[in-house]
Amino acid sequence: MKIKYIVYGLLALGIGALVFYRISANKEAKKDDKGPKKAQVVSGIVAQPQDFENNLSLSGSIEANESVDIRSEVSGIVEKIFFNEGTVVSKGQVLFKVNDVELRAQLSKAKTAQQLASENERRAKLLLEKEAISREEYDIASADFKSAKAESQLIQAQLGKTAVRAPFSGKIGLRNISPGTYLTAETIVAKLVNSAEVKITFSVPEKYAPQMKIGSIINFTVAGTTDEFSAKIYAIEPEITVDTRTLRMRALARNPNGRLLPGTFANVGLPLQKIENAIVIPTEAVIPVQDGKKVFVSDGGKAKEVKVETATRTASEILILSGLKAGDTVITTGVMSLKADAPVKVKIQKAAKS
Repeated sequence: MKIKYIVYGLLALGIGALVFYRISANKEAKKDDKGPKKAQVVSGIVAQPQDFENNLSLSGSIEANESVDIRSEVSGIVEKIFFNEGTVVSKGQVLFKVNDVELRAQLSKAKTAQQLASENERRAKLLLEKEAISREEYDIASADFKSAKAESQLIQAQLGKTAVRAPFSGKIGLRNISPGTYLTAETIVAKLVNSAEVKITFSVPEKYAPQMKIGSIINFTVAGTTDEFSAKIYAIEPEITVDTRTLRMRALARNPNGRLLPGTFANVGLPLQKIENAIVIPTEAVIPVQDGKKVFVSDGGKAKEVKVETATRTASEILILSGLKAGDTVITTGVMSLKADAPVKVKIQKAAKS
């Protein structure tokens, strides 16, 4: 029995000690909560006004200045080809010849008919002067002559089209025909491209449309090289594209070495207006919220939430339109875990220049 009472006593003593320990620990915790909180160490910058080059990054495509599918306007057998694939041809150069034997025979027949009609018209005119025939009979003879003459001119025009010439100077591509191929108007012989100059086609959001001007210079890059190229805007669409709410335009760039290939994707940098005394902060300082964006600033050693209005964003910075002023200490690290009025200790970093 004594052992049983001893065990019960030890259990009661243990429980009492545990209760006493928990009460003491809670009291200490409350004392700590009432005491000053430890400041969170963060990084930040002091907002300073600076000149900001507002540039717009866009996607565009490179097109040849002139491009055409070479076809034959007359049907027939290819007699001879005068160009080599992938070479430069000159404007007016004969590219290939279509067999014209049938057309020449038709022309000979048409000229014979024209000569006969001409003689009939001459005789009718003499008879009309002698009043041997009526005006109506002369008019019929005259109309027959004009019709025969037009038929001869039509066949001559078709004969001229049997020698297909380059409409402009440029590089001709791979041919799809051989001597002996039967051509129709739908047959594509080859593609002719003039890329001494290239067009860069791109679109800008409608809110930037009022700033677009003919003659503005853009910069662009292409895949496969780090070189930067320039072009001049020469044409702007007169209306906004409804589906995309963008304004389409074109710029022209010189391409003397043929480095810019038509069909290539281009990364376009379009300079907008230069903003003086702008407030620019690192992008990581901005926090998206339901009704806009916010940042944290250090005010009296505490974090303070500030709603901001932003504009153009670069790779590392963002332009602030409202909400901040020069001299504000903007917190740039740990912002996702910060709460309003939390104590902070800010390590000031040098603000990046735009």
